[in-house]
Amino acid sequence: MPIILTPLCDFINRYSKGLKEGIQLKKLRFAAYDKQESRAAYLFIVPAFILLAVFIFYPMFRALLISFENFNLISARSSFAGFDNYVKLFSDEDFGASLWHSFYFTLVVLPVQTAVSLGLALLVQKKFRGVGFFRTVYFIPVVVSFAIASTVFRLIYNKDYGMLNVVLKGIGLPVLDFLSNPDISMLGIIALCIWRAMGFVMVIFLAGLNNIPESLYEAAHVDGANPMQRFFLITLPLLKRTMAFVVIITTMDALKIFIPIYITTSGGPAGSTSTVVHFIYETAFKQMNMGYAAAAAFLFFFLVLIISIVQLRVFRTDVEY
Repeated sequence: MPIILTPLCDFINRYSKGLKEGIQLKKLRFAAYDKQESRAAYLFIVPAFILLAVFIFYPMFRALLISFENFNLISARSSFAGFDNYVKLFSDEDFGASLWHSFYFTLVVLPVQTAVSLGLALLVQKKFRGVGFFRTVYFIPVVVSFAIASTVFRLIYNKDYGMLNVVLKGIGLPVLDFLSNPDISMLGIIALCIWRAMGFVMVIFLAGLNNIPESLYEAAHVDGANPMQRFFLITLPLLKRTMAFVVIITTMDALKIFIPIYITTSGGPAGSTSTVVHFIYETAFKQMNMGYAAAAAFLFFFLVLIISIVQLRVFRTDVEY
């Protein structure tokens, strides 16, 4: 019996040894493959990281240092100012006014643009003949350059020969001067920005609406829910994540608005449309006070960051669909 078992045991031992060697060889191959993948991943990441470091991280760090200096573009020398630039901002009436104009612009644009874009998304979500045409028409303003759109609206708002006032005169209404009247100049810029951005937000809402299961609407319809109830009890709750994205993106874009203001009104009339970004531009490149402008930029950055964090927590949801 032992004579029979000895060859069998030798075979098992040799087989086990070969199996272990094979497993170790596979592990070595997988390790080598993982190293190759990691090396390839780093090769793809490094160029992007270098670009970010050179054009984003270093300029931000340098701007942060400049914000603590009396740095003037005309003078070759700068001196350390500490927190003087930041302290001065809290008592600067021009900065406070520009901050209010930015928040006023955002508070008006955010609800109006969101409501208009959601309404358009609900309209073009339905399947009917020619729906693609309407989707294209609503999205066309997005592809128009902000500079071109601002120039066109500046011509439209012109008091003497603008198309808007020609139409108002034709129907017997008083002429409006969006470019020279401090009371309504910001409203003209708001209309321009909503017109240009509503198509982009509409597409985002349309994607969110298409992800809501149709079975939920069918079940609600069977239970007797009318369209208004289905909208408030199904559509809005399940659009919460999409709404969060739209609100945060719209808020950030609205707070840093600059191009339409620079082209249409240049911050006027009487500073009624001067936003924070326009204030930073004027301070840095016209008054040449780069240290003060950098301090204003970082203070504004932290304000926007706090607002974004609050919005993320408000729109946080565990609903999955």
